Amino acid sequence: MYKVAIVDDHTLLSEAIAGLVRQFSNFEVVNVAQNGQEFINFVEANPDNRPDIVLMDVKMPVMGGIEATTFLQKHYPEIKVLALSIEEEEGVVLQMIRAGAKGYLLKDTRKNILELALNEVMTQGFYYTNTVERIVNKTESKTEEEIVLKEREIEFIKHACTEMTYKQIAEKMFLSPKTVEGYREAVFQKLGLKNRTGLVIYAIKNNIFIP
Repeated sequence: MYKVAIVDDHTLLSEAIAGLVRQFSNFEVVNVAQNGQEFINFVEANPDNRPDIVLMDVKMPVMGGIEATTFLQKHYPEIKVLALSIEEEEGVVLQMIRAGAKGYLLKDTRKNILELALNEVMTQGFYYTNTVERIVNKTESKTEEEIVLKEREIEFIKHACTEMTYKQIAEKMFLSPKTVEGYREAVFQKLGLKNRTGLVIYAIKNNIFIP
């Protein structure tokens, strides 16, 4: 049995989610918290009952999901975070992924997808729905055989997964901004992507970048 926590400031919703998770055969709910700080307090006070995975809302009072996920990634990396939010903005999705979230679900997700996502994160290490793929505007799927990345392109991808601007990446790589822009366009075209969030997801899935 995998241990699950739910962190959401909407009490009725968090209890409803907990009720759903309790119906899944290989998951048990060990904590329901109203914000990131409350959850972290539980983790620190219960070393023998820490969850394997946490369903984390993004925007909450006291401590939101991005800050809480960043803290967990640094201090308790064994606890996997699966974001569960109403936020569809690309920047928010990217922030959660960069913070260390292993997946991102919207709150209108069906029960069977929630169960699948929990299992995938625990067994495969990540899970991204078609909805998130749509949010990040992925254009076309390409097989791994079609994708050949050069060493400098991989270096660019690693930098692009951070919060550095493209100008800062250019300075880091000792290149002109125009050259870095060329790397960006080449990588996006090779991977069939339209933006930076999709690039981060690709990098995580392919072990190029580890949050």
